[in-house]
Amino acid sequence: MKRRAFFGGALAGMSLTGAYAAPAKVKEGDIPTTTFGRTGEKVSVIAQGGARMDLQPDVQTAAAFVRRVYELGVTFFDCSRMYWGGRSEEAYGIGLQGVRQNVFLTSKSVRRTAKEAEEELSTSLRLLKTDHVDLWQAHAVQTMDDVEKILAPGGAIEAFEAAKKAGKCRFIGFTGHHDPEVHTALLKAYDRWDTVMMPLHAADPAYLSFEKATLPVAVDGGLGVQAIKVFGKAYLLRSLSPTECLRYVLSLPGMHVAICGAGTQGQMEDNIRTVQSFNKMTLEELDDVRKRALAGSGVQTGPGLEYWKKQA
Repeated sequence: MKRRAFFGGALAGMSLTGAYAAPAKVKEGDIPTTTFGRTGEKVSVIAQGGARMDLQPDVQTAAAFVRRVYELGVTFFDCSRMYWGGRSEEAYGIGLQGVRQNVFLTSKSVRRTAKEAEEELSTSLRLLKTDHVDLWQAHAVQTMDDVEKILAPGGAIEAFEAAKKAGKCRFIGFTGHHDPEVHTALLKAYDRWDTVMMPLHAADPAYLSFEKATLPVAVDGGLGVQAIKVFGKAYLLRSLSPTECLRYVLSLPGMHVAICGAGTQGQMEDNIRTVQSFNKMTLEELDDVRKRALAGSGVQTGPGLEYWKKQA
């Protein structure tokens, strides 16, 4: 299911007579910023997700899209060595040429040994056309076996620490969407993470909840928090508007940045409109959105909706 590319859900842009009205033009460069946890960095509250570069027909088109997102005011660019077979990093490198110093640029590695992770970082820096990333992350941490491998002697954590010391990355973190218990365990096992990325959305509290189990631990540690799966892989758009999905996530305690996998300029402009007029949801509003997220998802709740999580 693809996310709709117009603002505010199915009724957005409709007049009382039923005629479609184009959404207001986005005011460029007017995106709220936040202090990204213990990093102390000021970043836009929404980020472009690199995984969706694969919706572009080729690298040059993707690079032009990246540049346009930057021109619209987004300063946080999420990426990974594995996205689009490395072409996402290539598109970022081309699209951000000349403005690299103005953005917060990230990448990730799925490698679990220091040697392999170091090799991936070298490739990432080459394709991104930079001598450092602002944030480098251990990607897709799913099991306790991953945790053990990352933290073991010769494990990836040694490459992360070395890269930070050498200035090849400014901050380090980890990501995942599979099991909140694993996330929480890694946060507790290693206290020098600067950031964490996890799925946070209106249906999450109903099943293996990162919001309930992991977010409070991250907040207590002062980490920069990034949310993914904000729209529930579009399933939530059957019952909620994109605006409600984004407002929900940005209203959570300790939340900093919502990673938006926009595949079109229209989708990112929708996100920008939302945050330009953003106000936090009340506790009553949050609860209402949670209930409607489950009632109208159109699929079985829990593991049926959140297929990316551990299956019970």
